[in-house]
Amino acid sequence: MKNIKWIFVFYSLAAMLSMAGIGVAVGFRSIPGILLAIVLLGFIMARGFKKKKEMIDAGLL
Repeated sequence: MKNIKWIFVFYSLAAMLSMAGIGVAVGFRSIPGILLAIVLLGFIMARGFKKKKEMIDAGLL
């Protein structure tokens, strides 16, 4: 746990906020809000996995 990869902390917090956004949008019964939060979550997760693959290929993980 010495080497914290802060970029992954950022991605995980952003994904968590997007998941919370889904809950808030459900609470407000906002279909566009729900869809936007789901798309945002998918984008964030895809970027995180892509970054992880790039770092593994570069030998940094």
